[in-house]
Amino acid sequence: MSLTLPAMSDSRVASKGPYISVITNRTTNVVIRGAMLFAVGVFLALVLNLLQVQRNVTLFPPDVISSIFSSAWWVPPCCGTASAMIGLLYPCIDRQLGEPHNFKREWSSVMRCVAVFVGINHASAKVDFANNIQLSLTLAALSIGLWWTFDRSRSGFGLGVAIALLATMTTQLLVYNGLFQYTSPDFLYIRSWLPCIFFAGVITMGNIGRQLALYEYKLIQEKTHQD
Repeated sequence: MSLTLPAMSDSRVASKGPYISVITNRTTNVVIRGAMLFAVGVFLALVLNLLQVQRNVTLFPPDVISSIFSSAWWVPPCCGTASAMIGLLYPCIDRQLGEPHNFKREWSSVMRCVAVFVGINHASAKVDFANNIQLSLTLAALSIGLWWTFDRSRSGFGLGVAIALLATMTTQLLVYNGLFQYTSPDFLYIRSWLPCIFFAGVITMGNIGRQLALYEYKLIQEKTHQD
């Protein structure tokens, strides 16, 4: 009897996860979460890049156009990989700091965060401002508002700023090497509002990653409590 009860308990706990109930291996769950984040990143990259290209915000050389979404072939995989890394990094940092992120932890909040992020991208491409400075300040306010509404963690803000700066420098190098270009660049080779878009994207993918990891975190907590 003492050997049977723990197995039944583990099965009961495992059934609460978002994945197949028999999968309780942590490495397997990380791979599943990474694959889901990669798919989300690829989808958002295709949709948002289509918007930017249609509004002539970004221009790709004709010889690298290779999809119906008017995007270079390497853009979606790169965005998917970055999304997976960000989505896995956020809950990992939360665990390292011993501060699990519990603010608005439900899928409805995550979906609203994604909608706001898409809206910020839409504004950067379609809303006409008097100058780039006004546009950049507006998008910066919207991006910080997104963080305040759906995150509010210091680790989330710090990671968002750091990754946004790194992504901005990487984009500068890509444009410098002629892989694509921005119309009317005002911040070296890019548009000055781009770091705001990156920051909002990092917060969004971080929220998705945290939500996916929430079930695994609860599973670990319950197993620890039972032990």
